[in-house]
Amino acid sequence: RTFLAIDYGKRRIGLAKSDPLGIIASALETIVVNSRKDALTKIKLAIETYQPNALIIGYPVLASGDSSPMCREIDLFLSDLEVVWNGPLYKVDEDYSSSEAADLMHAQGKRVGKNKGEIDRMAAVVILRRFLDEHPKD
Repeated sequence: RTFLAIDYGKRRIGLAKSDPLGIIASALETIVVNSRKDALTKIKLAIETYQPNALIIGYPVLASGDSSPMCREIDLFLSDLEVVWNGPLYKVDEDYSSSEAADLMHAQGKRVGKNKGEIDRMAAVVILRRFLDEHPKD
């Protein structure tokens, strides 16, 4: 099964994909968006391109366990997404995924600087790795 991970943001969406065995998570691309409608159109194209069996979306729950304002934004996006995707969808806590992504980039000898697009792609990888670690047979 192939999984497509989404690090959703209002301006940029990072994407990552697993291999067919669900073992390796690889960064794909960062999509620049202008609106939720634009995001939906571009995610639909990514789904058509990568043909995943399931979607994984980062979900920024607060340390208290409450939903963050961004969770509500993501929920609105997901309700729109149901029009074009009726397959499995998993929400994964994305707490610290961007800082973990920056750490990964530093470990690879890359400078983070202003390259927020690469951080978003790598954050999607972090989110996907968390899912794969927690659901080895999903």
